Amino acid sequence: MAIDNATAVFEFLLIGISNYPEWKVTFFTLVLITYLSTLLGNGLIIFLIYFDPHLHTPMYFFLTNLSFLDLCYGTASMPQALVHCFSIHPYLSYPQCLTQMSILLVLATAECLLLAVMAYDRMVAISNPLRYSVIMNGPVCVWLAATSWGASLVLTAMLVLSLQLHFCEANIINHFVCEILSLLKLACSDTSLNELMILTTGIFTLFLPFGLVLLSYVQIATTVLRIRSAQGRLKTFSTCGSHLTVVTIFYGATISMYMKPHSKSSPDQNKFISVFYGALTPMLNPLIYSLRNKDVRGAMRKVMAKRT
Repeated sequence: MAIDNATAVFEFLLIGISNYPEWKVTFFTLVLITYLSTLLGNGLIIFLIYFDPHLHTPMYFFLTNLSFLDLCYGTASMPQALVHCFSIHPYLSYPQCLTQMSILLVLATAECLLLAVMAYDRMVAISNPLRYSVIMNGPVCVWLAATSWGASLVLTAMLVLSLQLHFCEANIINHFVCEILSLLKLACSDTSLNELMILTTGIFTLFLPFGLVLLSYVQIATTVLRIRSAQGRLKTFSTCGSHLTVVTIFYGATISMYMKPHSKSSPDQNKFISVFYGALTPMLNPLIYSLRNKDVRGAMRKVMAKRT
């Protein structure tokens, strides 16, 4: 990104919760609980999958990637929000702001792609169970996960390098973190090409993965409806219920924020939507997967039994 040399901005002021001073203590407490729950929950999921050989399957391999991603996402945003909550001057330098924005974009993009991969994994498991272990073998799983991470790096690099923004005197970001839409609002140069680039990359990071998720679940639903037993249909569909819940929460929040006209977007609304998918989703993911998954609950009982 570029900076206007005449009236250069070298640091940004993050408003965060400052315009709601009466909510500072409540916000700090909620974010602290959310972050600690994110660390504990996702760390526990990773530990249980590593500890229990019965969980060494493709589905749990991708879940490990998702939990690691959520750990990183929470750590890249929530500690800073906690520090800035009571800070007199919650500033971030230009390099810090650019770095945080890039990291968050990489992680959000990786989660979009990874959720699509997990939907494909569930489709193969339900639609073609006899060949599941052959199709989703170890190298294929590693390749799919690596592709998700690699593609997120490439797409983010394309987006960030294309942002030829010039910042003049305005340096106040109405957000908790350095977020790309908030930065665009501060630019004193024409941002129409940047907005077009965001929309273009959004097609690859949001709509295409979401389309693959929908196609996977159409195939899953078709397979489930062929099962004559109502109990069998319920049991089969329950294996992907957790993933469907996570997909609904994450894609719903991100699409509503990034794929609507910027003229209709409210800074405060976007700020709190980002809290929903950036803070609550990493915390909820392990709860959703553990509470709805008997294998994870079984692994947890084994660990607790060994410690007693």
